[in-house]
Amino acid sequence: MLNFSEISFKQILTITFTLFAVIDMLGSVPVLVSLKEKIGGNIRSTQATFVSGALMIIFLFFGQQFLNILSLDVKSFAVAGSIVIFILGLEMVLGIEFFKTDKNTQGSSVVPIAFPIIAGSGTLTTIMSLKANYADINILISILINCIVIYLVLKSLSWIEKALGPSGLMVVRKFFGVVLLAIAVKIFATNANGLIK
Repeated sequence: MLNFSEISFKQILTITFTLFAVIDMLGSVPVLVSLKEKIGGNIRSTQATFVSGALMIIFLFFGQQFLNILSLDVKSFAVAGSIVIFILGLEMVLGIEFFKTDKNTQGSSVVPIAFPIIAGSGTLTTIMSLKANYADINILISILINCIVIYLVLKSLSWIEKALGPSGLMVVRKFFGVVLLAIAVKIFATNANGLIK
């Protein structure tokens, strides 16, 4: 299933930054801080990281079978995914909320932190979109790298919030929003040709 000869540092770097931008852990700091207060001041970093990582890996390897059940191919999903990624990028750049999330949650690190804040529909769609352009082994390595980042951010929430400040968080969010827009256009352009006959 995994071909280690396909490991590419360039691909890993691209996929890692793509997932980092989609997951948007730094941009989610304000939401995570408010959730932390709601659930008694303690987010289970290990549990949230493990669950979100497991969801991403499951979707990486079994997302194709899921698409087959729906009679869809990866290219179709990639084009649909590129539109979702584009909208996510617009959210970050323009500060408009297209995707509504339920913030009325009782104390749990799995819902809504692991899902849908970290491994939400945007992240899972992105993973399937990336499968159309990149090797599975490189996507897996990038997911694991992002899991480390997720864990570190969850552990350092208070420190990050103080270090960046409101304006710093806004700059980071808008920068990665522009990155997402560019990635979405690339994924769309690469996969749309095979669908339009």
